[in-house]
Amino acid sequence: MLKKLVNRFSVFELIIIALMATLGIATKPVIVPLVHIITGPLYIPGGAIAGGLYMMWIVLGAGLIGKVGVATLIALVQSIIVISLGIYGTHGIMSFITYIIPGIAVDMFLLISGGWDISLGCLFISGILANLSGTFLVNLVFFRLPLVPLILTLSAATLSGGIGGVISYIILKKLKKDGILEKMMLGRDQSE
Repeated sequence: MLKKLVNRFSVFELIIIALMATLGIATKPVIVPLVHIITGPLYIPGGAIAGGLYMMWIVLGAGLIGKVGVATLIALVQSIIVISLGIYGTHGIMSFITYIIPGIAVDMFLLISGGWDISLGCLFISGILANLSGTFLVNLVFFRLPLVPLILTLSAATLSGGIGGVISYIILKKLKKDGILEKMMLGRDQSE
């Protein structure tokens, strides 16, 4: 099944997928401590807020390539990196599930909505779904917050995920305006 999914992508697209996964993992240790400075005193789990900013890479990668399955592959690569290197998490083998579900949520949204249009609404919702699903799953598996703190945490995750989606939209819009997306796609088509 994985081979069939990977064969749908060119080498160039697989490089973009690996790059987005790596950027998501690399930005996490920078963003999380900064967010904890604000969320710690408020007793809000920092991952709910920070998640929108490092889940942004899943949404951005899916927007760059524009195919269903990209978000899941990015999340899968992230989970493999985290598990194999033992970094950026204390969730052990459960990292596989907690990392991959946000990618699946984005791809399910794409299937239901009919695919990518690089619109603010599509990326906004994708960011929300990625961060909300990840935050909920981590809570379900590890934190098990009571209802009211859970609702507040999921609300914060929704806001942060939406912001991550908006940032993805701004980046993609700028790349499109400067013609970089077209040059990337043209170069990719010529190399195939």
